[in-house]
Amino acid sequence: MRPPRSRAAVAAAIALGVVATLGGATGTLGTAAASPSVLSERDQPRPSGVRDEDSRRLQQAVRTRAIMKHLEQLQIVADRYGDRAAGQQGYAASSRYVEHVLREAGYQPKRQYFPFTYTRVNANTLTAGGDEVANHVLTGSPSTPAGGVVGELVAPADPLGCTAAAWSGIDATGKIALVNRGTCPFADKSRVARAAGALGVVIWNNAPGEFTGGTLGETTDDLAPTTGINQDVGQALVADLAAGPVQATLDLDILVEERQTWNVVAETRRGRSGNVVMAGAHLDGVQDGAGINDNGSGSATLLETAVQLKKMEGRLRNKVRFAWWGAEELGLLGSTHYVNDLVENRPAALDDIATYLNYDMVGSPNYIVGVYDADESSFEASAPVPAGSIETERAYRRYFRAVGQPVVDTAFSGRSDYQAFIANGVAAGGLFSGGDGVKTPEQARLFGGTAGITYDPNYHTPADDLANVNRRSVTIMSDAIAHMTIRLGKSTAVIDVPGGRSTPKRVVVPRTDEPRR
Repeated sequence: MRPPRSRAAVAAAIALGVVATLGGATGTLGTAAASPSVLSERDQPRPSGVRDEDSRRLQQAVRTRAIMKHLEQLQIVADRYGDRAAGQQGYAASSRYVEHVLREAGYQPKRQYFPFTYTRVNANTLTAGGDEVANHVLTGSPSTPAGGVVGELVAPADPLGCTAAAWSGIDATGKIALVNRGTCPFADKSRVARAAGALGVVIWNNAPGEFTGGTLGETTDDLAPTTGINQDVGQALVADLAAGPVQATLDLDILVEERQTWNVVAETRRGRSGNVVMAGAHLDGVQDGAGINDNGSGSATLLETAVQLKKMEGRLRNKVRFAWWGAEELGLLGSTHYVNDLVENRPAALDDIATYLNYDMVGSPNYIVGVYDADESSFEASAPVPAGSIETERAYRRYFRAVGQPVVDTAFSGRSDYQAFIANGVAAGGLFSGGDGVKTPEQARLFGGTAGITYDPNYHTPADDLANVNRRSVTIMSDAIAHMTIRLGKSTAVIDVPGGRSTPKRVVVPRTDEPRR
């Protein structure tokens, strides 16, 4: 292992973009835009309510400005390559940057490769009633035949179109289905409409704002060509349908091919390998955007935590493993592949993971401080709640109480990279600063910001860039991430369950789930 350079040298290399692995030769990538500060950075003082001196030290070391430097590098990558999406050069460059920083800190990062179905929209045209309609093609949608499909719009009796019963008595053959977003996965709506005879599917949003975040999972033969439109346009088309037939044309040209991507995994040298604390964040973004909040913010915070933890490695009793997941935006593919590989080849290694901590979006501009609600105090869980998950949630909450920071619950739904872990009985927890949900007046009172708009108005859009990150949110979350990392790295007693954890029946998780937080 190459000895790590001094922190000053590493910081200089990061600031200048001198990352040989990003271009093959040492040089600069360019100059990022000046880091924004939605609210002033709070590097000092650190919380005084935490008694653990090692936690204090790590929080002090994980500086917001260093996290922002990592985000600047990810922005430079996106500016050069167009985005940081799986299967694209931007994801490869993002990975090389993370690996470079980890090696400089003294880690030996490894890649875990896996195949996936790459899709890219070359063209998408939707006209209805003679007017062209802006639309967002769902990831995983098949193409229409060359020239598109033409037919009348048709809506199911139940506008959600989740089941065959919604189309009972309605002739959808040779027509284009118009259904409302919500309740069931997008793929169900597409498959049901296709089975009813529809040539294509248009899903209108169930909330104001841009239609974003849609995916069908992997492209399969039973899906119809599917795209999404905004709520106001969808409501207008529904009203037009009530007045008479509406002719539509849907033309989608989508490249679909098999490609390879990877996870980046690194772990501390010291600590017990039979009691691993694992923390992860997805490194990929959506196509045609920098993906700086989603999820550069989680990835950069995890990276700086790993860098600084390495200096305190002698304080660990448990091994800490960090993962930067690939292809999360396509259906949680990287984390699912990681867990499935353990299930099939090394089930004992899965049992060795004491808890998994997930960090997906920690810098939302209209942020909340959300903790996964494993104890179902606010949300009825729609996913398994393995033993130790409630205890993990309580550990986060104890920290936030100690520092006087308000928090709210966020759904423990399994719709991020912890899904495959909890499906196999591994305890999980994590933090979330909000995505496309709408901030309530009570949340605005607790955290500031604006009620009535989404936590991240630029979620899954090209505007998710450096200007879209709230430094205050990053600082609050990074303190908690640092605390939990070293607290559990020293001892998992706070999340241990009386009587121990039973080993569940292991399952290989399908790779078709909709990645929603």
